[in-house]
Amino acid sequence: MKFSENWLRQHVPTPADHDRLVATLTAIGLEVEDVVSMGDSLDGVVVACIVSAEKHPEADRLQVCQVDTGDGRVQIVCGAPNARPGLKAPLAKVGAVLPGGMAIKPAKLRGVESIGMLCSAKELGTDVDASGLLELPADARVGQPIAECLGLPDASIEIKLTPNRADCFSVRGIAYDVAAALGGQVEPLEAAPVPAASAVAPQVRLEAGEKVPRFVGRAIDDVDAGVATPLWMAERLRRSGVRPISFLVDVTQYVMLELGQPMHAFDRDRLVEPVVVRPANAGEALKLLDGRTVDLDGDFLVVADSQGGEGARAVALGGIMGGHDTRVTDSTRRVFLEAAHWVPSAIIGRSRRLGLHTDAGHRFERGVDPELPRIAVEYATRLILDIAGGTPGPVVEVAREGDIARPEAVVLRRERLARVLGVRVPDDEVERILRALGLAVETVDTGWRVVAPSRRFDIAIEEDLIEEVVRIHGYDAVPTTLPAGASRLAAPGEGRVDLPTLRRHLVSRDMLEAINYAFVDRGLLEAWSMDAGAVPLANPLSAELGVMRTALVPGLVAALGRNAARQQSRVRLFEVGNVFAADPAGGALETLRVAAAVCGSAGAEQWGQPERPVGFHDLKGDLESLAALSGARLSFVAAQPAWAHPGRCADVLRDGVRIGWLGELHPRLRDALEVDVPVLAFEVDLVPLTERAIPRAGRISKYPSVRRDLAFVVAEGLAWATVSACVEAAAGPVLRDLVLFDQYQGKGVESGFKSLAMGLILQDESRTLTDRDVDGIVAAVTASLQREHGAVIRG
Repeated sequence: MKFSENWLRQHVPTPADHDRLVATLTAIGLEVEDVVSMGDSLDGVVVACIVSAEKHPEADRLQVCQVDTGDGRVQIVCGAPNARPGLKAPLAKVGAVLPGGMAIKPAKLRGVESIGMLCSAKELGTDVDASGLLELPADARVGQPIAECLGLPDASIEIKLTPNRADCFSVRGIAYDVAAALGGQVEPLEAAPVPAASAVAPQVRLEAGEKVPRFVGRAIDDVDAGVATPLWMAERLRRSGVRPISFLVDVTQYVMLELGQPMHAFDRDRLVEPVVVRPANAGEALKLLDGRTVDLDGDFLVVADSQGGEGARAVALGGIMGGHDTRVTDSTRRVFLEAAHWVPSAIIGRSRRLGLHTDAGHRFERGVDPELPRIAVEYATRLILDIAGGTPGPVVEVAREGDIARPEAVVLRRERLARVLGVRVPDDEVERILRALGLAVETVDTGWRVVAPSRRFDIAIEEDLIEEVVRIHGYDAVPTTLPAGASRLAAPGEGRVDLPTLRRHLVSRDMLEAINYAFVDRGLLEAWSMDAGAVPLANPLSAELGVMRTALVPGLVAALGRNAARQQSRVRLFEVGNVFAADPAGGALETLRVAAAVCGSAGAEQWGQPERPVGFHDLKGDLESLAALSGARLSFVAAQPAWAHPGRCADVLRDGVRIGWLGELHPRLRDALEVDVPVLAFEVDLVPLTERAIPRAGRISKYPSVRRDLAFVVAEGLAWATVSACVEAAAGPVLRDLVLFDQYQGKGVESGFKSLAMGLILQDESRTLTDRDVDGIVAAVTASLQREHGAVIRG
């Protein structure tokens, strides 16, 4: 929310200076994100009138202007396209220093003397518009200081609002908080009912049930829509981040910023009565004010007129944006003002589905005071009549009173307040704070009975009132106390590797930890074929973050791709986090996982060894080293998911149970993700990976070990994991270790086969193994490999 400081001070007069006001806003929870000061150094800049403008003799784009300054005439050479006789504009006199630091001196432009400079809004520091001179009202007094004319100095303040403070999307909403924090009262709003001067009252029907419980409208005829927006209104809009467009549009924007009620103005000559508020029809199209045509369905609400049948034509997208066909223009003479209450649940997420973000939608999603529509219509009517004239009809209001939320009384207990805050706030201070915030307060024996105004949706329980008291009273006024009592420290169990150890280990393997959003674009999961069971969000931050992630690797690879696209040739990332899947019983199932994604060279750049690309077995080694923290022995079984490179992917098993996968991305997937380098990744469930047996001391055998080296010829496609499992089963408990020390294909080995050379390390705890014992084990291993896998001893 961005607003003008002077505008705020008009609603809540306070002696607090600028710095204290800004600090107070942040202290009470309305965090100030940006402050732009305006008009601090405009001495020597006055209102001037161009008396004549003639073409420069030496430059086609320059004009030589005679300018009335109020105390004489000066000659100005000006290149602004809108410089013309009769125009009133700011003039920086010789000696003035503009906000950008430009000092005004006499000059000659193409041989013609220029005494001063006519200014644009950008040169004054009040706007970014530099397309021409800032045009001042015709009734501006020549010679008047420009700061006085524009209501300067001022500041544009932008605050960051939490979702529960929808009431502060207006200047008056902020004014209540400022009044409570700095003392004083909010000035009453001049919005007395405007009596009807005609009987014109458009018919309105509500057909959207509880989604639109109130709709207020008013017809105003004989309006001069071409009138210029008053300078004071235009400047307040600009300082609030809204560019003035035309008077009728600007009035609705002004009322929204001041009161918080979005409004819309229809051209009644283009509107066919009766007006119907209804759900959109499936496939219904609507051309919006921005020129876009959107396709709607029954989740959207529309304001419709009766062109082509009663309620047949949609003319506005309810709570979001008006329609193009019934928009007001400078030629509009008959206006229908509309202000409605759209409940948040009927608006939430609709804008994002259409790729829109509007001020109206932003407010209605968070909640707007249901009592505001009539006040807003009366206030806007008064502004229109005062500036553009017109003949107002009676206010038309259609309401479903039973569907309008009414605030209920909440009791704030004196003792509860003191116990939660740890300090007693005086009763009169509590009452002052609550009343200054606009709450109705009644004293009862235990404390106060409070009824919140209809604009404060966020006050529903006692804790909400305690929060209101402490944020206005001041968090710094609450003493800091340490908790009393002894704390029992629990020693971490040894049955699981803790997360800090796991993270440190991966960092020691030259990886960087990444933290990604737990919600992703469904399209990303679809590209990976991982969208099955994805849990959609009811109110996503954006359309690109619409579902909970079902895996960690898609987000990691996206981060890796962004780094690779920025000339990072070697990227090694890991992440520890939850993934989510739809629970058949409702809700979502969470699983804690660890994942990594790597690309580039296997080792960091150095001179001591040649560079080689990272490979499958490099990442496999990283994963096995991670498993070694818990003493886990992993096995790998070939797999071929849709996203994996053929022949370069495996399922990861612990104790025969699949806990994840390891592999290289398929080139087609890399192309779809716009990742130009080969990428390897793994993802495993964390709990089974980190479970470990409690260490127990055991005897070290005092008998010597024996090693036997064997070489077997096996089929080329036979995996070492399969061979090792067969050897371990055949050798029995005396096998202490099994080492693969050579793999050979070539001369002496038939094509389609390979030679695996392994070392069997044997040891018994109760005796020394004899040659007969060892030969028997070797024979059993040989027979088992030959029987199960057709292996033969290599000659």
